[in-house]
Amino acid sequence: MKRFILLFTVLALTLACASKENLKGNQDLGQNNILTDIQSEIENLRVSNDYLLQPGDLLEVKVYMEENMDRTLRISAKGTITFPLVGNIRVGGMSVAAAENALSKELKRYIKNPQISMLIKEYGNQTVYILGQVQKPSAVEIPPEKPLTVLEAITSVGGFTDIAAPSKVKVLRMDNGNQKAIDVDITQITKYGNKSLDINLMPGDVVFVPQSIF
Repeated sequence: MKRFILLFTVLALTLACASKENLKGNQDLGQNNILTDIQSEIENLRVSNDYLLQPGDLLEVKVYMEENMDRTLRISAKGTITFPLVGNIRVGGMSVAAAENALSKELKRYIKNPQISMLIKEYGNQTVYILGQVQKPSAVEIPPEKPLTVLEAITSVGGFTDIAAPSKVKVLRMDNGNQKAIDVDITQITKYGNKSLDINLMPGDVVFVPQSIF
């Protein structure tokens, strides 16, 4: 315990003596670490079966030992792709694995035991990501008929965990090539009815819910 107190004291003195430049560097490093973690979570969602294909996604489709059938296809607004021999096939709303199985099933009428692989090359522009201390971190599609707010997005993935900090939610957004962070205090919305803080999300936004500091 004494060792911990001594270490804490040394750390506090070191920080107190640090220059503003060093402090800024530490803050930037911390921010970069957070952004790296968020990007990692996004990639994990994209390659997992939790991600459902949607219109606008660009797929690289390959058939083993049938190179002449390899295609790069964008999912249409109706959720379909057009593939040789089978024509239109619906893949929207499916996981990558399910879409591979669906195409394989159709191709079995023409090819013996077709082995399909799909890779998402680009993502549709209506996706937002809900990450951090929520029940089920997920990629969520903005519905075409109405906007999606921060609170609605968090609710759609099961709400907060027990250790979340609802008052410190951040929306990370690309604006003219620069990333900016928008603070959203969800407690002001849910407890005090300040609905003006519940902003509409834009395609590509990341909603990040940090852990509460006890």
